[in-house]
Amino acid sequence: MQSTKRASRIPRLLSLLLTALMAFAATHRANAQADAQFSQYFEIPNYYNAGAIGTTDLLKIRGGARLQWVGIENAPKTFLVAADMPFKLFNKRFGVGLIMQQESLGLFKNMTIGAQIAYKQKLFKGTLSIGAQIGFIDQSFRGTDVYIPDDDDYHQSTDDAIPQQDIRGNAFDVGLGIHYTHKWFWAGLSATHLNSPSVSLNAESGENGNEKNYEFQMGRALYFMGGSNIPIKNTLFEVIPSVLVKSDFTFTSWEATARCRYNKFLTGGVGYRWKDAVYVVLSAEFKGFYLGYSYDYPVSAIAGASSGSHEIFAGYSLKLDLSDKNRHRHKSIRIM
Repeated sequence: MQSTKRASRIPRLLSLLLTALMAFAATHRANAQADAQFSQYFEIPNYYNAGAIGTTDLLKIRGGARLQWVGIENAPKTFLVAADMPFKLFNKRFGVGLIMQQESLGLFKNMTIGAQIAYKQKLFKGTLSIGAQIGFIDQSFRGTDVYIPDDDDYHQSTDDAIPQQDIRGNAFDVGLGIHYTHKWFWAGLSATHLNSPSVSLNAESGENGNEKNYEFQMGRALYFMGGSNIPIKNTLFEVIPSVLVKSDFTFTSWEATARCRYNKFLTGGVGYRWKDAVYVVLSAEFKGFYLGYSYDYPVSAIAGASSGSHEIFAGYSLKLDLSDKNRHRHKSIRIM
């Protein structure tokens, strides 16, 4: 009887969460966005969705870097570390995660750090995960390195909108997400920067009280991710399609990836990001270790200036035994 009541509460809770996500979306105004772009999004789902943590019995760690638009000076460079694991508390299942991301673009740099927690419940032969992320955003601009030529017809060195000193600021940040994992597929809906944080950038020196302050409004973003593992009968191969849709409510983009994995060891595939790039993905997994590489070739006009983008990820997964009988819960290593 208790399990029936608990199951009936899950759709109600899910409905409330979806309503909250849509309510935040409805009040959104287009602002700047700080979420980075990764072609291997399927390896770091908790970067986009706080609910996508503890989806397996593994402690999973991933770290990587992306060099965007190689050949263009001051193009974006992004570094990311993501980790997550499941745990039990009071006989309930939870997930916990952590993300740390830093991106530089010219004189501008932003860093995001977030701690994540998710509640997990069995639903329709799968697991529903409802998660939240709490953290902060740190942003800086090297105004002392600004150079405006004397013959520039569009900018003036006296323009108050252009910082002439190094400025920096940070703000509290919140994210929310739901994620569903089944034997044959997974899917999730999430929102980042729900509180639309406003970062006040102030002079780092603090010596001059007349120095101008600047404000950076972080825009909310909505994400949908989904994928599946489709084994090919009587072979060691499996097909792994996935999709990522992202929107800041002014601009919506999507990308789709199709990969093929052999014997849970070698994986290769291709992807397409709408009006942006085509890319190839290669990866290998062995005794818990992961190494992945992707190369993007732009299909937009930027191809005339850039040879493409490179991305590499490495990581390790350690199996956790969450049963009450085993006191040594983290000694075995799983071959992924």
